[in-house]
Amino acid sequence: MLKTLLIFSLIFLKQTADISISSPQTGDTLIGQVEIIGNMDVLNFANAELAFSYASNPADSWFTIQTFPQPVRAESPTLAIWDTTPLTDGDYILHLRVFFQDGSSQDIVILDLKVRNDAPPATKIPALTESPGSITINPHFTVTSQPATLLPSFPSSTPLPANPVSVTSFSIYSNFAQGALITLVLFIVFSLLLRLRKT
Repeated sequence: MLKTLLIFSLIFLKQTADISISSPQTGDTLIGQVEIIGNMDVLNFANAELAFSYASNPADSWFTIQTFPQPVRAESPTLAIWDTTPLTDGDYILHLRVFFQDGSSQDIVILDLKVRNDAPPATKIPALTESPGSITINPHFTVTSQPATLLPSFPSSTPLPANPVSVTSFSIYSNFAQGALITLVLFIVFSLLLRLRKT
């Protein structure tokens, strides 16, 4: 009985000892096509599944990257190429589950993977340091490039020519005075005509 238990323990240790994901690792920033490197070449392999999930995953939803009916051999450790370009920038979890022929399974989980496809890449600009007789370039500064924003340009306004039929305040007052004088003269003429008619 003890011998059987020891054999099963050794088989279980052999099954679980070699399963791993060596790249990417926790905290890595992922951009574009990401090579997932690891090992699942173990005894009693039945099948495996590689999947990812959002780091804040209340629904426990996993999205399959690739399934494996055969183990990936240790000689070529690339398990899959994960295309992160359709994903929204954020934090993700990578999950490898290997199933064994006895019905058991083992999980490898890589936490805090940062997908950053929309962020502009950091570019290094070398700093110049001068010494007598020579110039040395040291790349110590990182600058993030921002897209230039073009402002719309509008044509400048041109002044309009003077309006030949415009009315000034002087012409308004003079026309009012003329109208009042004509009205007064007509009133006097009609009143004289009415007096002459009565007499």
